[in-house]
Amino acid sequence: MNSRRSALARLSPLLFLTVFACRNEIHAAASAPVSGFEVVQSWPHDPNAFTQGLVYRDGKLYEGTGLNGQSSLREVELETGAVLRRHDLAREYFGEGIDFFKGRLYQLTWRSHVGFIYDAATFQQVGQFNYATEGWGLTDDGTSLILSDGTSTLRFLDPQTLTVQRSITVTDDGRQVSELNELEYIKGEVYANVWRTGSIARIDPATGRVTGWIDLTGLLKDEDRTGNEDVLNGIAYDSARDRLIVTGKHWPKMFQIRTVSR
Repeated sequence: MNSRRSALARLSPLLFLTVFACRNEIHAAASAPVSGFEVVQSWPHDPNAFTQGLVYRDGKLYEGTGLNGQSSLREVELETGAVLRRHDLAREYFGEGIDFFKGRLYQLTWRSHVGFIYDAATFQQVGQFNYATEGWGLTDDGTSLILSDGTSTLRFLDPQTLTVQRSITVTDDGRQVSELNELEYIKGEVYANVWRTGSIARIDPATGRVTGWIDLTGLLKDEDRTGNEDVLNGIAYDSARDRLIVTGKHWPKMFQIRTVSR
């Protein structure tokens, strides 16, 4: 597994310094307001899950995981962390972000330029699609699928043809915000994990402007960390109960949080 991700996983002391430095760099340059957080409650999470995508729809939690030979699509019981259903990807695919759209689950892969479409009720694959970039995060605004590729660009895809309708560049005070990863559409904004940081960017989908930051540094306690690339990655929103749910790669916990002013 020769990738930027597996290389980082071998450098656990350096990983924490890198995450801390990236967070400080983001917030030092930010003009958008930075919020803190409160933990409302937490639940168990599979520490073997290399979380790439997280979606909560109609009372069900779906998770996409990555790494070659370990990538999967899952339905997870939120309260216990138990995996209720699982579809494993072929070893050649490195799974990435997922989205639930009109009864179907969409799953990206990292560098294979292919995404898969599943019937959400059965997990049976019903289609696939191609894209020119890397695949990182995926969400939707009710009209378009929204894809991140690790750069500062978000692309809006027609859900029927899966072709690019438009794209935006994400900026904060004119500075591009890159390494956008897992995405979630919440109350008219795109929330995006920034890889290797404890930060979530809140993005105006019309302009690409960052309207605010959520600093989740310290959410996962040191005693719960493995050093195995356990960075923040995973945002889900329960619209029925107005719950914001987050987790990370190899995290043993999942959290419901609320943002607080600083």
